[in-house]
Amino acid sequence: MEPITTFSGTCVVLPIENIDTDQIIPARFLKATDKQGMGDHLFADWRYDEGGQPKPDFVLNQPEAQRAQILIGGHNFGCGSSREHAPWALQGFGFRAVISTYFADIFRNNALKVGLLPLMVAPEAHGQIIALCTADPGAQLTVDLDAQQVLLPDGTAVSFPIDPFAKYCLLNGVDQLGFLLSQDDAIAQYEDQHTARVTTVLH
Repeated sequence: MEPITTFSGTCVVLPIENIDTDQIIPARFLKATDKQGMGDHLFADWRYDEGGQPKPDFVLNQPEAQRAQILIGGHNFGCGSSREHAPWALQGFGFRAVISTYFADIFRNNALKVGLLPLMVAPEAHGQIIALCTADPGAQLTVDLDAQQVLLPDGTAVSFPIDPFAKYCLLNGVDQLGFLLSQDDAIAQYEDQHTARVTTVLH
């Protein structure tokens, strides 16, 4: 996983509340265990017609959306069943972060584990960002993970919370397994000491 520190990008505005994981990527695409190509299925039922052709009025089919790195969703984004395919699909399209006023817990955890940033902001700031990016689709936001801020073009800084361990992993480009493997010496030392303590107690 690549380290995430600071990046800038344009946004796609999709402020629909209660977007669930089956809308993000329908269940029929979950047979795949490889994230390759998942971006093609992102919001498939909204994005394509019955013949599989792109719907010209859907926001992801607009030319400016093809370069966007940030999705602005509505409240309770990612509710529904647990599936890593949902953040995979968002990443596959090119998104590096999603901004919302609230994320479903399981989606948030799955997103953080694969390197997609779920940025929860206050409702007032959320509305400000939507208004900005709707009026100017080319407006760029900057995400500063270390400072835990989204920077708007006028210099306004919008704060977001993040789990400290997840932040450490993202800044250093390691997943949970990678972090665990990096602690191999400490784990071995603990096991040696633990065995000695247990043996002493048993005797």
